[in-house]
Amino acid sequence: MLGLAALPALLVGFAVVFMPESPRWLVMKGRFAEAKRVLIKTSSSEEEVESVDSRVNEMVKASLDLPSNGPSWHELISPRSNAIRRIVIAAIGVNFFMQASGNDAVVYYSPEVFKDAGISSKRQLVGVTVIMGVAKASFALVSALFLDRFGRRPLLLLGSTGMAVSLALLGLGSKYLDQCQDVTMCIVAVCGFVSFFSIGLGPITWVYSSEIFPLRLRAQGSGLAISVNRLVSGVVSMTFLTVSMKISFGGMFFVLGGIMVVGTVFFYVVMPETKGKSLEEIQFLFQDKEGGDVETKEVRRVDLELT
Repeated sequence: MLGLAALPALLVGFAVVFMPESPRWLVMKGRFAEAKRVLIKTSSSEEEVESVDSRVNEMVKASLDLPSNGPSWHELISPRSNAIRRIVIAAIGVNFFMQASGNDAVVYYSPEVFKDAGISSKRQLVGVTVIMGVAKASFALVSALFLDRFGRRPLLLLGSTGMAVSLALLGLGSKYLDQCQDVTMCIVAVCGFVSFFSIGLGPITWVYSSEIFPLRLRAQGSGLAISVNRLVSGVVSMTFLTVSMKISFGGMFFVLGGIMVVGTVFFYVVMPETKGKSLEEIQFLFQDKEGGDVETKEVRRVDLELT
């Protein structure tokens, strides 16, 4: 089982050989012609091709904003601008709720849930797991196809709301299973949960937290957000069974459902839509509506100097 994972890893490693360099990295190295070629090659419309020169200029402005001695962790942890503070909160928040939703734990321990319901046949347990995997993979494909058409926020809010409802149904089903051996509700709820996760939090967390940080803080910011992601995943996975034994599986699913309700409110309030925006434009979405802040004034100063 573990050895088979080497096959997709080898495929990814082979595919990386043919990937172009990031146009922003090429701009930072002064290789503007190569950056333009990469942008043209990866453009999806005539409008994007025609705007290549302006996009390269935006990257040049962003690269001029890079500190000569490298990015500062202090600026990330104790930001001087409201925009950076909001970006950090949004990135950490979406990664926190991705794992606090209990997705990994539900997938890991769903056989225990169904065993508790009375399913003892290994064939049936494997069958349920296969159904979950097919549902998760299918809806991940749906998200990949429609993410740029509908935007991040609609799919994220749809996914988190659906996860909250599915967890509530899973909690009811688990409580109901204490008295009845019909596991249909639990199977439907688990499949619904992983499907809504694949539509929203699953893919969008990685896209959103990687695109909202300004260039000079992108490496540290993404690293910090992913560290929170992995830490919360480990804590939830290692405590899921212990807590479930104390408050029952049904009680645990109700707790996770409540967390997703809070997460949905967080996404609605904190996270703006980034669809159709360049990486250089996205940081402006997090700035003060009136008067601007330090970050805004610095970017405008660089823009004036270039013009």
